[in-house]
Amino acid sequence: MKSMKAKKNIFQKHPAIGFILFGLLLALIPTLAEMGILKNGYVTTIGGTLIYAIAALGLNILLGWSGLISLGTAGFMGLAAYMSAYLTVDLNLPFEVSFFLAVLIPTLIGILVGLVSLKIEGLYLAIATLAVAEVLRKTFEELGKYTGGFSGKSADYPTLLGLFELDRTTTFYFIIFVLVIIMILTSNMMNGRLGRALNAMRGSEAAAQAMGVNLLTHRLIAFALATIFASVAGVLYVHFVKFSYPSTWSLAMSLNFLAIIIIGGLRSIYGTVLGAFIVYAVPDMFLKQIPFFEDLSYVLNGVLIILVIIFYPNGLISIGYDIRKLFRKLTKGGTKNE
Repeated sequence: MKSMKAKKNIFQKHPAIGFILFGLLLALIPTLAEMGILKNGYVTTIGGTLIYAIAALGLNILLGWSGLISLGTAGFMGLAAYMSAYLTVDLNLPFEVSFFLAVLIPTLIGILVGLVSLKIEGLYLAIATLAVAEVLRKTFEELGKYTGGFSGKSADYPTLLGLFELDRTTTFYFIIFVLVIIMILTSNMMNGRLGRALNAMRGSEAAAQAMGVNLLTHRLIAFALATIFASVAGVLYVHFVKFSYPSTWSLAMSLNFLAIIIIGGLRSIYGTVLGAFIVYAVPDMFLKQIPFFEDLSYVLNGVLIILVIIFYPNGLISIGYDIRKLFRKLTKGGTKNE
């Protein structure tokens, strides 16, 4: 019992250790695919799911910790994807430079949206961010010279430092590396002063101001972080999937990000990744294999949201706590009977 408690305390005191171990576990997926245990196509599916989890973590900071809603995640993610593809393919800029610019410019737009959020909130803020996303999507369609229009824009796997040309497997490892870094950063920020300020702002803006929280600063930080994460995800997406279509960055994708954090768990890092797997990976890897169910597989998202709100308002990640409680009860019961 003492050793079990020690392990639990280690992961609680040092969450980064758990995130690194989680990343190492994910890194086994290409090996399992090579061994034939998993289908080869699952590497692409899971890689895309991890990219969506990165974007959803940003939305979780915005909605879960800050109490601000946005339906513009897909638009910012698409903008970063197109920018990185254009900068690396058309202008032949290094991947690192393209990555920086493709994250910086959408983030500046996201900060402007944060300024708007001071005047509007709730449903009106959601509509405003949706309008921004739709403007961006129409821009992707019309600026065919830069985006390829309806035909889409292609990109290549990243080349790091101008020396290391990545393939699908090494790009998958790169995605895991970025995901783990973002999970660690999110944990450190949300468990520190910033997280406490955002939580106070979510609970009551008046009380937060009385405690010395600057609403302007923290709203801008929340929108900036959400946009940074979405932009990073967009860059990884276009260099992993190697293509970007305007129709990809639609309202449906933004709603899927909402589904991810609601199903997985608000204010939960692991819950966000779990939600991404349920929303994106499970339909492709399992449900579409069931006869007569492939066309209805994504209906599961709506059904799951309803069920989670009713039975698990804290997200499916809380099932783990219930299982542990049940296990403890059973083991205590067993020892008493003995």
